Amino acid sequence: MEPQRSPLLEVKGNIEVKRPLVKAPSRLPLPGSRFKRGPDQMEDALEPEKKRTRGLGTAPKIATSRPRAPALTTVPQTQGQTAAPKVPKKTGPRCSTAIATVLKNQKPGPAAVPAQKPGTAAAPPMLGGKKPSKRPAWDLKGQLCDLTAELKCYRERTQTLDQENQQLRDQLREAQQQATVLGAERRTLEGELARVQAQAEQGQQELGNLSARVLELEERLGTQESLVQELQKEQLGLQEERRGLATRLEEQERRLQTSEAALSGSQAEVASLRQETVAQAALLAERGERLHGLEMERRRLHNQLQELKGNIRVFCRVRPVLPGEPTPSPGFLLFPSGPGGPSDLPTRLSLSRSDERRGTLSGAPAPPTRHDFSFDRVFPPGSGQDEVFEEIAMLVQSALDGYPVCIFAYGQTGSGKTFTMEGGPGGDPQVEGLIPRALRHLFSIAQELGGQGWTYSFVASYVEIYNETVRDLLATGTRKGQGGECEIRRAGPGSEELTVTNARYVPVSCEKEVEALLHLARQNRAVARTAQNERSSRSHSVFQLQISGEHAARGLQCGAPLSLVDLAGSERLDPGLALGPGERERLRETQAINSSLSTLGLVIMALSNKESHVPYRNSKLTYLLQNSLGGSAKMLMFVNISPLEENVSESLNSLRFASKVNQCVIGTAQANRK
Repeated sequence: MEPQRSPLLEVKGNIEVKRPLVKAPSRLPLPGSRFKRGPDQMEDALEPEKKRTRGLGTAPKIATSRPRAPALTTVPQTQGQTAAPKVPKKTGPRCSTAIATVLKNQKPGPAAVPAQKPGTAAAPPMLGGKKPSKRPAWDLKGQLCDLTAELKCYRERTQTLDQENQQLRDQLREAQQQATVLGAERRTLEGELARVQAQAEQGQQELGNLSARVLELEERLGTQESLVQELQKEQLGLQEERRGLATRLEEQERRLQTSEAALSGSQAEVASLRQETVAQAALLAERGERLHGLEMERRRLHNQLQELKGNIRVFCRVRPVLPGEPTPSPGFLLFPSGPGGPSDLPTRLSLSRSDERRGTLSGAPAPPTRHDFSFDRVFPPGSGQDEVFEEIAMLVQSALDGYPVCIFAYGQTGSGKTFTMEGGPGGDPQVEGLIPRALRHLFSIAQELGGQGWTYSFVASYVEIYNETVRDLLATGTRKGQGGECEIRRAGPGSEELTVTNARYVPVSCEKEVEALLHLARQNRAVARTAQNERSSRSHSVFQLQISGEHAARGLQCGAPLSLVDLAGSERLDPGLALGPGERERLRETQAINSSLSTLGLVIMALSNKESHVPYRNSKLTYLLQNSLGGSAKMLMFVNISPLEENVSESLNSLRFASKVNQCVIGTAQANRK
């Protein structure tokens, strides 16, 4: 059997099972003094009861709820019999059950001792655990005495057990109270422990932060120490530099004293120079007035020179033979020398024409007919673009002086009109046309005149007249091809200036801007294939540059247009030509071109004859160029001809028209000044 536990130990075990583990021991005093005793002390407290019951043997099972009368058995009193076992301590109603368990586990005592005779004393128990002698059956009184003694012993033990039970109940109640107090204390200590742990974690975190801060401060301290060392070195250097500057300062002071002495001498010289400056300023103003007078005189003489050359001048230019074209026969085109010999600039041209339909009486072919023409200047096929522009540069400069200038190229298709005005493809400076060269020349002269107080602004426009419809060649995006929206109108009521509605007027100030405009216009211009040229211009293109100049100091203003016109190719109609759909369109284009060119001739003749009515409105071309063709304008016409014999008829027609224009004389031009 397992050894029995002390009742107090069992109660203590029950309390320890219910109480959770608390790390910190309780510092509260326990109520009562008996709880301070351990299990051994509790057993010592029960020792007197054990001594009283030692001679009675093992007690039978006794119910604690209600005591019963024990069985009539004798209990031998033996020496050295064990005391009653300790009753385990339980909580609540389990205490009575524990006591019953203790009594149940006890061994039953030996058989009852036989009763002694009346008047004799009870036999003492046998030593060594031997059973006492059995009373004889007739000794009823002795047996009764034994039973009475045994009953008395059981009653005393029962009373003792009841007292112990009551004590255990009190101890249990106090233990429960202590457990409640300990639970509250445990919860308090747990909260305190959590707070302490939080504080500890916070302390650890602060410790880590402080450690990092210490490391940072140590690093900064090292940096500051190195910086201090560098500053000390720099201080030493500055001290050396200060000593050097002090030496220089002494030297500068000596030089300053010398300079002050020289300054006093220079002040007198400055006074004399100021007087000389005033005199020079007066002389400069006088020379400025003289320079302005000379500029005005230059303009007058320049205009007079242009008038002597003629306000209407005609230049003839013969293009060279292109690769793949037949070489003309010798003597077809001749350029006779002037009165001064070969050194004179060519002004005459001779063209021979043979007519196979004519013949002599003998049947031999008639000799070729020679046609001679004379113009202001003739450019043979070998003449370059720079040579051509050099001849018209002074005329272009007249536009800066306030004179309207108009230059146009006339001739049949493929005679080189567009090449003369715009130049060749590829951007080669050697083949640049008159338009980019004229604008470069104007920009250069305007910059030179800026030193004399003149400021100029330039506004460009570029339109074409196709079948009597004005189109804007500078249109971009959705405005391309909407020529019907452009109309020629007066700039305002009572104004003589003409403008094209819905056309772009672009301010220009450099050559690159002009090149971009020419490239855009070249893409938008109407061209077509004809019998004379693979790519023929079927419209008149008009490049106009409105020039405005101002001299703010003198309150002078001037303005004039420069018109550079590339006329469409002039071709006669062939009555016997079979007309298809494409040929009908070319026929309408040719009729419109010839009509506008015929109107241009009529306008020039009317201006030459001083007629009261000039038919400007008969054509959109002449109406747009009205201010550039009148008496206050300077006009130059290039007649371009082909060197091929197959184009001799068209060449003769162009030369005859140019001769008529060359014979016209227009009145003196007037500058537009305010």
